[in-house]
Amino acid sequence: QVQLVESGGGLVQPGGSLRLSCASSVGPFSLNAMGWYRQAPGKERELVAVFTRMGSTNYADSVKGRFTISRDVAKNTVYLQMDGLKPEDTAVYYCGATTFSGVNYWGKGTQVTVSS
Repeated sequence: QVQLVESGGGLVQPGGSLRLSCASSVGPFSLNAMGWYRQAPGKERELVAVFTRMGSTNYADSVKGRFTISRDVAKNTVYLQMDGLKPEDTAVYYCGATTFSGVNYWGKGTQVTVSS
């Protein structure tokens, strides 16, 4: 079983920045993928940015050039640096991990609100 703990959400003004962290109980090389997803009210959960096991990254088109995913392998931690935040980025952000057998695990989520 994989345990994921997120931190770093909050309220920020448009154009501001936040950094999210996700600590995993399992190292990244034991997972098929690990990254960030978000769910806005009334919408489905969507991919924001993920690492594959080999270290490649995928980003949603809506965040390319503004968000950066990174990881510290020694700490089993993945980060999401969010710059140039927009009101439409408001959502609950979840850390997600997928095992090689295809099982998905989720953190409890952290609220990000972008508002003036």
